[in-house]
Amino acid sequence: MLRAAEDTRLSVRIAPPTWVVIALACAGQFLVVLDVSVVNVALPSMRTDLGLSAPGLQWVVNAYSIAFAGFMLLGGRAGDLYGRKRMFLVGLALFTLASAAGGLAQEGTQLLLARAAQGLGAAVLAPSTLTILTSAVPEGAARARAIATWTAVGAGGGAAGGLVGGLLVDGLSWRWVLLINVPVGAIVLAGAAHRLMESRAGDGRRLDLPGALLVTAGLATLAYGIVQTEAEGWTTAAVLVPLCAGAALIGVFLAVEARTEAPLMPLKLLRLRSVSSANAAIFVSGSAMFCMWFFMTLYAQNVLGYSPLRAGLALVPSSLAVVIGSKSAPRLMPVVGARNVAVLGTLLAAAGFGWQSTMTADGPYLTAIMLPGILMMAGAGLAATPLAAIATSGAVPEDAGVVSGLVNTSRVMGGSLGLAIMFTIASARTGGSAAGDALTAGYALAFRVSGVLLLAGAVLMLVWLPRRISRR
Repeated sequence: MLRAAEDTRLSVRIAPPTWVVIALACAGQFLVVLDVSVVNVALPSMRTDLGLSAPGLQWVVNAYSIAFAGFMLLGGRAGDLYGRKRMFLVGLALFTLASAAGGLAQEGTQLLLARAAQGLGAAVLAPSTLTILTSAVPEGAARARAIATWTAVGAGGGAAGGLVGGLLVDGLSWRWVLLINVPVGAIVLAGAAHRLMESRAGDGRRLDLPGALLVTAGLATLAYGIVQTEAEGWTTAAVLVPLCAGAALIGVFLAVEARTEAPLMPLKLLRLRSVSSANAAIFVSGSAMFCMWFFMTLYAQNVLGYSPLRAGLALVPSSLAVVIGSKSAPRLMPVVGARNVAVLGTLLAAAGFGWQSTMTADGPYLTAIMLPGILMMAGAGLAATPLAAIATSGAVPEDAGVVSGLVNTSRVMGGSLGLAIMFTIASARTGGSAAGDALTAGYALAFRVSGVLLLAGAVLMLVWLPRRISRR
């Protein structure tokens, strides 16, 4: 009764302009994605200031990514049951407070705990950003444009991490790569509390606690196994045990969901062609494309001798290209179809990866970084928008949050796994040498394999993606 009365009061409020909803949702997504990469530039300074060991330094990144990946589906379903706006605010508040704690940390343990709390806040926040957007904009051209903006801002956040981190570390200190989130988060939090409308589709259902525990533990354990590969290798018990345990937990989760009356993730979603095919495509393409920023930054600094700030500036054209690609997709989708736009973008990115694989130890900026980078990221942006649009179509409104969580999980897990595999491939080719020619050969091989993976992804999309976006 109280919930019904609350929803009635909410319904009589004047809905905010659509652009306000899109801006707030995209601001939340930008913060979440930015923090995946922005701390990388600050790691050496963190180590010096807090006395972190090499493994401890690695966990500054891993603590965030594991919590982020592990709690994403739970965060999406919580939005469905308890309110998308409410979860947006809870996730953003936790993310902002954890950022402040991390920026003020005096010991390595404090920083790691803050980064894990940041990841948890991001996992609650990220699914709500997409669900709020798709709930506010009806399906069709307008929603495609809104998703394009969300995709462009998210991709831009990941791309801007190196530049933003370089500027903050050089101009202020490493603490500001975290503290900068506090004023920005507070502004977005105030705007969201005042302007966003609440929406939920839980129909009084309770949270599937066994399913939530199983999928969170499974995804977090898988993510832990993946991030361990960099230090331990793929054949050690430290990697194989968590990978097998995570896969087993996911298997038990699926078995439990098949027998639960109100499951966390209804398995019927996976039988929807739009959901299953698009998420598979997002996973495959993300596993190839995510490594681009990592290896391009290493190539610029370790081989060409760029400073961190100069390396960040060198990738600005690529950052702009992903935004342009994302925003161009909605214009092409009504003409040639969402599936064909996704395939076209993936092929364009594959061509860029192939070009980048011809890199040399003394390559000029124009042809060794800028032009292939533009091609790779323009293709990535062009493909990401239709894939997100297809993945979020067809599902009923009460499952919108968990579908959004599934999209983000596919992207994060695909990117993490792909980076681990490509790093192993590059390291094997390099053979432990720090010489420019050896490093270049390793990075080039990683780009070459990623390009082949993208070609396989394009075939997958052409065969499996639906010709048209489903309507509900």
